[in-house]
Amino acid sequence: MNQTVLILGASGKIGSHTADVFWNAGWTVRNYKRGTDMIAAAAGADVIVNGLNPPNYHNWAKTIPAITEQVIAAAQASGATVIIPGNIYNCGNQPGLLDETTPQRPHTRKGKIRVEMEAAYKAAQVRTIILRAGNFIDPKGNGDFMSMLFMRNIAKGKLTTVGDPDAMQAYAYVPDWARAALALAEMRHDLAPFADIPFPGHSFTSRQLRDAVATATGQNIRMTSFPWWLMRLLGPVWELAREMSEMRYLYSMSHQIGEAKFHALLPDFRPTPLDHVMLCGLPRDIHPNKTMRTGGQTIAAE
Repeated sequence: MNQTVLILGASGKIGSHTADVFWNAGWTVRNYKRGTDMIAAAAGADVIVNGLNPPNYHNWAKTIPAITEQVIAAAQASGATVIIPGNIYNCGNQPGLLDETTPQRPHTRKGKIRVEMEAAYKAAQVRTIILRAGNFIDPKGNGDFMSMLFMRNIAKGKLTTVGDPDAMQAYAYVPDWARAALALAEMRHDLAPFADIPFPGHSFTSRQLRDAVATATGQNIRMTSFPWWLMRLLGPVWELAREMSEMRYLYSMSHQIGEAKFHALLPDFRPTPLDHVMLCGLPRDIHPNKTMRTGGQTIAAE
């Protein structure tokens, strides 16, 4: 039976890869156009993937609740299941293994907003899947953590660290997250009405990433620190600087995302190999194999 998914934020990291994965699996894919009637767009949809997110953390306090209200109304009208890319802001500063049993103790404004957002879906009794992940890595770049931070000066032989270089950090390769979202969508009726599912993805430290890049390219890669002092200086006049500074704690908080629940639900899921994920942010001219896989498709790195 043909099924329909409505993609919110189709040009973003989550939306673009999820649209490709659902389309390739035979689903009818609709891309939501911002500013139009979301209830009308969702009519007849089986699943809504909420990839909407204000760019550069802009005005989360107003924008996230407004988006949430729209999506809940569209899901209630259509009966669709909503899939949301969750994050670990909800957990606050709790190093170690994070999973669905971890107490949600946010200590930042953005963490509290995310907790309230998820609570709104649950209270509305909308069927919801929170696929909770670490920092997203997009092989297409698209403003992801790898391209904007780690690899910002890699052409000069410098890997930028944003926190403790030996702190374990959780990452989600977006094409893998999208494949998991599809698999969960296809078994959605077997899940709890509000399903909080950790996505284990990959975990590595900045130092491990530096070593992997140096080994693969044969270059001497130096580690340099992100200029947090500049963010503090610009904070009073630059919103992004303020919002990034609030989350600085996370990059020195050693953590991983638990895998038990995910593998119990999707025992046959195989992530993209770690070495590929760690190297996908390299510019094509220094990529060791001159080929990279992007969105499930092999392309020449020329």
